[in-house]
Amino acid sequence: MSFEIDIQVTRVLFNLLIFLLLSFSVKAQHSIARQWNEVLLEAIRNDLARPTVHARNLFHISAGMYDSWNTYQDNQGSSYFLDNPTLQIECELGDFPFTGNQLEGIEETMSYMTYRLLIHRFEGSPGEVTTYFKADSLMDRLGYATSVTSTDYSNGSAAALGNYIASCIINYGLEDESNEVNDYENLVYESANEPLIVDLPGNPDITDANRWQPLTLEVFIDQAGNIIPGSTPDFLSPEWGSVTPFALKESDITTYMRDGFSYQVAHDPGAPPYLGSDTDEDYKWGFSLVSAWSSHLDHTDGVMWDISPKSIGNITSYPASFENYPDFYDFENGGDGSEGRIMNPITNTPYAEQLVPRGDYARVLAEFWADGPDSETPPGHWYTILNYVSDHDLIEKKLEGTGAELSDLEWDVKTYFTLGGAMHDAAISAWGIKGWYDYIRPISAIRYMADKGQSTDDTMPSFNAEGISLVDGFIELVETGDALAGAGDENVGKIKVKAWRGPAFINNEETDVAGVDWILAEDWVPYQRPSFVTPPFAGYVSGHSTYSSAAATVLTALTGSEFFPGGVGEFEAKANEFLVFEDGPSVDVVLQWATYQDAADQCSLSRIWGGIHPPADDIPGRVIGLTIGQEAFDKAKDYFEGTVLGIEQNAFTAYPIPAQDHIFIRTKSDTYYSLRILDLQGREILTKEVKQPEYRLSLQTVETGVYILEIVSHSSKERLTFVKQ
Repeated sequence: MSFEIDIQVTRVLFNLLIFLLLSFSVKAQHSIARQWNEVLLEAIRNDLARPTVHARNLFHISAGMYDSWNTYQDNQGSSYFLDNPTLQIECELGDFPFTGNQLEGIEETMSYMTYRLLIHRFEGSPGEVTTYFKADSLMDRLGYATSVTSTDYSNGSAAALGNYIASCIINYGLEDESNEVNDYENLVYESANEPLIVDLPGNPDITDANRWQPLTLEVFIDQAGNIIPGSTPDFLSPEWGSVTPFALKESDITTYMRDGFSYQVAHDPGAPPYLGSDTDEDYKWGFSLVSAWSSHLDHTDGVMWDISPKSIGNITSYPASFENYPDFYDFENGGDGSEGRIMNPITNTPYAEQLVPRGDYARVLAEFWADGPDSETPPGHWYTILNYVSDHDLIEKKLEGTGAELSDLEWDVKTYFTLGGAMHDAAISAWGIKGWYDYIRPISAIRYMADKGQSTDDTMPSFNAEGISLVDGFIELVETGDALAGAGDENVGKIKVKAWRGPAFINNEETDVAGVDWILAEDWVPYQRPSFVTPPFAGYVSGHSTYSSAAATVLTALTGSEFFPGGVGEFEAKANEFLVFEDGPSVDVVLQWATYQDAADQCSLSRIWGGIHPPADDIPGRVIGLTIGQEAFDKAKDYFEGTVLGIEQNAFTAYPIPAQDHIFIRTKSDTYYSLRILDLQGREILTKEVKQPEYRLSLQTVETGVYILEIVSHSSKERLTFVKQ
């Protein structure tokens, strides 16, 4: 424990030093919105690792920045918190007789708004002292007195307006169903299972192998490096589906009842595979794949991969049902249906190969995407990627890639607002699903099935219908003479898996590598720190997949291009430096993505190699994220253009989803509209002009897969992602 505490203290001091150095150099080159965004990201890194809470923080503060900017824009657009009847809060903007320099007024208002909200939201944070110091330091450098607390802007005070906007957001946050007033505590949720004691073999106390199980650790340290009191963390945010969203619509929500509580589920994907049901084989296959992919975490196995965009990325379709997953994921070798791209379409030059050990790539991928290189949680991680894009020499800061180039400030304000809305809605959707379906994690499922035995052959030893599936070279029975048999053959008949050996084989994180070998399945652990093991919430659906797919969709829409500037985004992991809980990678590894969606798809795979999610958690999250990202962008654009009027109603409905031979489209008002079906690359598959309020669209010529349905009339444009089975 003392070693972990020393690391935490060192990390805080190092980050503080870097912040102070940057405050007087790089930060001066950035807009005021960017400077405060960096302070916010640092506050998140020094807080508890709560992705739902921080998605909300990122959105609310970004929306406050947008309102601070928009107030000075002569009513060109609609504000979000100010004068917004859809939020049903008292936040009217009266006469604001500001007469000074517009840019200076914006910067002052935005600074006071962000400062007040930061101080409020991070009160009591483990890094409270550091966060307050950084916020105070920036205010001091900007020449703003933190003692100015008035909210009376009637005299034209830019500072008072900032304080007023912050007070509106603070009051709103106490009424948005997040339970902020009680530090976001759970209301009614209770686990269906007794905890799994990770340091003991097997999973003897679980009673429902389809439901989430808490983990008991010797000490729990979250992904931000904070030691959490108690050794069995509760489920984080199981009731988050009730939080007020940004762009989610009423028609997106399904309500379920359990224990007297109404679980709100946005973009309900339906149930995951269940053990003992008609999806029993899908359950076993998915969790067996997680175990098998753990065997890839060996940089000495001689397997070399080209990890450049030439070989990885460019997925054109996702599987439409669980039974199609084996065709998408490579059980034996790892990876998915990537086609790669020979040429960089921006530079018109070929992508250069980058051959590295697969074990290094998989380990770097797992750690990089775990929650960001500096633990800013997945929503914050995508803000760092957005900042990376905004800093690129080749970026053109044109909304949707067209029109006049925006100032750095307007670009930052609008992109933060849009991305924040998507991250907030992704959290609400993913955690609403997590809370209701309450699905088991790999460590619990793999150990449970291994305790039962094998379900492949009833003529072999240790057969049990709920046992794990045997796979030669990956999941086998221990036999007499096996190195794992034990001195008295006490382990003969048990399940063994070829997997990462775990933290017990690491004495020094700086020099040791656990490696891969045959281990008893009852001891299997994911590729994570021993003080963390698995996030404290249900698996289905993957938050990383949902966040990342939504963020990639937003960045594509904002920039007007699916490609990173210059046709490639990169992150370098230096040899023998990057990995945290074991030595590595053995060579320099440069993660590369041609498109934003390529990055999102690699993020999704990282969670399988990390032992956190099976494929059943992954694909639904990716599909849901596509819809959430597009809806958030469309909603944000309405605010930018000042076209948000009243409480939004859906102009169209489409059903059934998933679809098979056809899909019905019904309109509430328009009787003339156009329909388009696009693939995930934006290519047109089918188009129709319609002149009737209800239309039956045939899908006979559309192949099985995931598609985007676009419906455009004279008064609205809507998109939704659907599955053709």
